[in-house]
Amino acid sequence: MAYAGYRVISLKPRAQLLSLDKLSASFSRTKPAEIILFCRQLALLLEAGINIITALELLRGETSKRNLKKILGQVVSELRSGNQLSAALAKHPKIFSPIYCRLLSVGERTGNPETMLRQIADYMEKHAATAKHVKSALRYPIIVGVVAVVVVALLVAFVFPAFNSLYSSLGTELPAISRMVFGFVGTLRGWGMYILLAVLGIVGVFLVYMRSPSGKYKVHGLLLKLPLIGRVMHLSQLAQCCRNISLLYSAGLPLTEIMPQVIQACGNSVMAKALTDVQQDMIQGEGLSKPMGKNRLFLPMMVQMVKVGEETGNLNIALSAAAQSYETEADDRTGSLISFIQPAMTGVIGLIVAFIALSLFSAIYSIYGQLG
Repeated sequence: MAYAGYRVISLKPRAQLLSLDKLSASFSRTKPAEIILFCRQLALLLEAGINIITALELLRGETSKRNLKKILGQVVSELRSGNQLSAALAKHPKIFSPIYCRLLSVGERTGNPETMLRQIADYMEKHAATAKHVKSALRYPIIVGVVAVVVVALLVAFVFPAFNSLYSSLGTELPAISRMVFGFVGTLRGWGMYILLAVLGIVGVFLVYMRSPSGKYKVHGLLLKLPLIGRVMHLSQLAQCCRNISLLYSAGLPLTEIMPQVIQACGNSVMAKALTDVQQDMIQGEGLSKPMGKNRLFLPMMVQMVKVGEETGNLNIALSAAAQSYETEADDRTGSLISFIQPAMTGVIGLIVAFIALSLFSAIYSIYGQLG
């Protein structure tokens, strides 16, 4: 089509620099607890004989979360157009995971969506509890580290310059520990901006590297090998893997359909690669336990439980037991890690403060002695 001598080659929507919808969605993210409550309430309404559209409209009217209210409105529109609930929810993968939608699809086919909704809520509660324990192990050292950095920055910016000018005006000789601290502070003040830019540059390069598949794979592998937190993360990944396979297998799905869903839901690239290798060997007829035994990421108890489940036909029960065992061990290790981190961080901060105080007081006593 030509207009005023010009011919349209391509049309593209204008990208908005600032979208109010995106901005509000980023500040009002839907939490797992809200989805869990939504599942339980929807299951209760369906069991009471209320049709799915009326139930969703009731839940939409009761929720105070703008993002969830908007999503439920879109889901209701999809249902009025003739789509199923699982297909409508699948269009919001950031809120409703593919495993969630796949399980709900099975429930719709069998005529028991309310039962599947309760199983999904139980699954999400256990997964959220595991993630909460891992985050709690990291929250305390991060907060203490930030506070320590702020305190040191205030000392460098305000306290040490005042003491340094005072000692320089008196012309006295400072002890070695005081000279070392003041020299370090002088270096920070003189090169602080360059150091900050270098740190920001390193962080930026690391974030870009993390976006690449190879970088994400190496970092995730390193996280699993960390001395203390690595074991907790490893157990959490195995528990999630066992729980996902058990839940999908209980719904009646074959392993050929289960493994892609489990791989997609895996949050660790190294574990996802290991599951992909297991899937390839499984397709070739080696079963599930034998390929898992080839990779050390899958612990012996998990391999043994999978083998027993394959032999008895109770794979879902065996994997559920394995998941429960790994979750219990992860919780115990997380508690031990937290009890170790708190006094360790307190001791480190105490040593830093004591070293700074010693340098200041030794300088004051030295001045008193020289003036006397």
